[in-house]
Amino acid sequence: VMDSRSIGADLSYAWPTNEIAVMGAEGAANVIFRREINAAEDPDAMRAQKIKEYKSELMHPYYAAERGLVDDVIDPAETRQVIAAALAMLRTKHADLPSRKHGNPPM
Repeated sequence: VMDSRSIGADLSYAWPTNEIAVMGAEGAANVIFRREINAAEDPDAMRAQKIKEYKSELMHPYYAAERGLVDDVIDPAETRQVIAAALAMLRTKHADLPSRKHGNPPM
């Protein structure tokens, strides 16, 4: 998620085809399943299997929605309506920002 609730986004939506992860499946599988891959008789086949498993189980937007990282998984055809409704809801939002501890003095 390029902008998530954890860093201040008001709303976060995803399409069903989104891949949501910190890193790509290849890199993640190499790190997470390193021991299993190295111990396998055919490391390349095991790596391919683990990459496929990682993509199917952890990189889909429904996994992110289950954990609250995404508010909703929406149909791409409904994107305009969802965004319009979200903007209408947030139109009157007012956020008080914390005061700054230090100014920005000229250097």
